[in-house]
Amino acid sequence: MSRSGQVDIGWNGGGDDATPVVRRRLAAILVADVAGYSRLMGRDEAGTLATLKGHLKELIEPRVRRHDGRIVKTAGDGLLVEFASAVEATACAVGIQTEMAHRNADTPEDHRLEYRIGVHLGDVILDDGDVFGDGVNVAARLEALACPNGIYLSADVYRQVRGKLDIAFEDLGEQEIKNLPEPIRIYRVLPVAGRAAAPEASRAAPSPASGPLVAVLPFENLSAD
Repeated sequence: MSRSGQVDIGWNGGGDDATPVVRRRLAAILVADVAGYSRLMGRDEAGTLATLKGHLKELIEPRVRRHDGRIVKTAGDGLLVEFASAVEATACAVGIQTEMAHRNADTPEDHRLEYRIGVHLGDVILDDGDVFGDGVNVAARLEALACPNGIYLSADVYRQVRGKLDIAFEDLGEQEIKNLPEPIRIYRVLPVAGRAAAPEASRAAPSPASGPLVAVLPFENLSAD
């Protein structure tokens, strides 16, 4: 094993039958994309692309560097970032959403670029600078569940960051995730006053333990009787 903690690649066997050993390491993976990106591009392709590039250059890239992350790749509105620390990955996500809320403050709601972010801590496979495996897949599923401005964490990330960052969480319970053999527990990062606005509704179902929510309102008789 190398000093970085990753499993070094070697060669299994010799001669023509030699096969490379897969390189793996534990990493915090952040996946993000823009909610409603296709709709925004359909409305104003050039303007949306220019705004997206501005956010990437002025906000996201500096934030990632500040938290010692590495942008593995971008694809359209999507973003895959690797961190050595779950705390740094989550802090970066919170910083991005906080600044995005400020940037969107004076923008009409139907013109805003709003990110959804998922963060997971897991084993990843390294291949020519790219990363693959369940660590990436789970982060991508969390991002797909998140609402605009939302940050969803896996339980593995939550255990690492609780008590270490000035943020609160909502336990969404165990959720069945597409193409994953077992349900995973999901936590939503709750916005703090002055930070990113709370999403109107969560895409992930609430924890079964929480039960239905009931609103009790005063009754006023407006009829003649």
